[in-house]
Amino acid sequence: MGFLGILEDTKLPHVPASVILNEQIAHSETVTSHLKRGKGKDEHIVLVPQPSDDPNDPLNWSPLKKLRALVIVCFGTCLYAATFSPLLNTGLVVLAVEFNRPIGDITLISGYMLLVAGATAPLVSACSRKWGKRPVFLGSALFGIVGSIVGSVSSSYETLLAARIIQGLSVAAYESLVVSMVGDLYCVHERGSYMSAVQFLLASAGNFSPTICGPITENLGWRYLFHLCILFTGLQFILLFLFVPETQFRRDHRLDIDELASDNLEELAEIEKRHASHIESQEIHKLGTTTGVFSSNGPGQEKTFLQELAVFTGKYCDDNFLQLVIAPFAVCTNLFVLWVVVISGYVVATYVAQAYVLAQIFTSPPYSLSAAGVGYLFLGPFTGGLIGLLVFGTIANPTAKWCSAKNGGIYEPEFRLLPTIGGLAAGAGLMGFGVLCQQQASYYATAVLHGITIFGIVAVAIGTAGYALDAFRDMSSEIFVSAIIFKNFLFYGFSYFVNSWTATRGPAYVFFVFGGVTLGLVATTPLVYVYGKKYRSFWARHNVMRIMHIKTHSEL
Repeated sequence: MGFLGILEDTKLPHVPASVILNEQIAHSETVTSHLKRGKGKDEHIVLVPQPSDDPNDPLNWSPLKKLRALVIVCFGTCLYAATFSPLLNTGLVVLAVEFNRPIGDITLISGYMLLVAGATAPLVSACSRKWGKRPVFLGSALFGIVGSIVGSVSSSYETLLAARIIQGLSVAAYESLVVSMVGDLYCVHERGSYMSAVQFLLASAGNFSPTICGPITENLGWRYLFHLCILFTGLQFILLFLFVPETQFRRDHRLDIDELASDNLEELAEIEKRHASHIESQEIHKLGTTTGVFSSNGPGQEKTFLQELAVFTGKYCDDNFLQLVIAPFAVCTNLFVLWVVVISGYVVATYVAQAYVLAQIFTSPPYSLSAAGVGYLFLGPFTGGLIGLLVFGTIANPTAKWCSAKNGGIYEPEFRLLPTIGGLAAGAGLMGFGVLCQQQASYYATAVLHGITIFGIVAVAIGTAGYALDAFRDMSSEIFVSAIIFKNFLFYGFSYFVNSWTATRGPAYVFFVFGGVTLGLVATTPLVYVYGKKYRSFWARHNVMRIMHIKTHSEL
């Protein structure tokens, strides 16, 4: 039995995603001594996956280049994934009055935007797998700019709806691909803090934008929101084009030691040793073609700045495009992937449900808050999310290393699930929020409960995303795209009924339902943790996607 009750597997010599992380504790120095390892205090950490010898491999980029690329894409995530969705939430009542429409119709404007985001997610996944992430990011940013321009000149409900639909075309890439981009740039022992930051942006950063959008809507008018979006999306597009090269890379699969059912570390170490000794070039070529250790393109020259500006850099997958479109749905045949999709999508959807009803509750008596006042209420959930980031982001990597040390130096992806238990706070927060709103308690108190909810949501998002990326990295893009589809379709569904449901049954009833379902889903986490390794072995032996002839990265 592994650390904290993880059940061991007896069917495979090596279960995919279980890797030697600490070679000193695992006493594997004789096997792993010639594999690439970390530097400084991490010099005893085996790099997973192993970087190739190509200087263009993103794993070989300098720390500054990696961070610069990720920060620029995360800036896009703040805009397209975290700001576009709640852009009009504080002004729902203002828009309803201006267009003489029920508040439910105004909510549907954002609902349709999220529906488009979910519907286009499979195409985003397929295009990124086929041609890389860079052209998809750039194309999505262009849609964001165009949608913002249309929104800034809107004078009718229909034009504003069209603007939001166009903006919806920009969302999916920055919600899903940014997560798998972390796997492109960083090894297992480095990912925790970066994953935490990304999940904070996706699950909580959207709570800060209403604090700005509310006062702008009240003092300058809602069209100025779109004026500012044009400015910032234009800036992000320029930075993206100049400083974010393609992060997709066709690395020889032998180096992906976290995805293999047979690690063959002795053979890999021996070849790395020979390569490090600078053997004759013909022998290097022979080993590279017979064993598949080096990059498929060979260790070429590092690309120049101008070469990295290319939008299209070739094909990264030979699969049929239709198969790639189907892949985000096919990955859900993996039951533990389906669990990740449902729990992560649902808990974030509950936060959006809260955002939908906030203006409805707090612009009415006895609160009678303005659009700016409603916006300031989002400081509570933003603070809760920020605390969640600081807590779980700080402990993510040290916890993984500590658990690996306690597990004999072996890293198991299930260790990433430990923060998910914090999701209990989300269920309790939702229930408490509903009760306080029903009792018309102080809005300071409701903001605190809203913050506790987001703290728990961030815990679930960080835990499940880290687990999915490390346990099933070969199909991580499809997993996160599936989560986006599920989540955005829930958003769209909520936009149809959550306002009227809250008005007829009261917020206490509505959020007790949301909170109860959240607690039930979080309670299933120990089952995934304990049986995770056994199921990874089962999936490696009975991969439904292989049966359906839908290839994943591990089969390239």
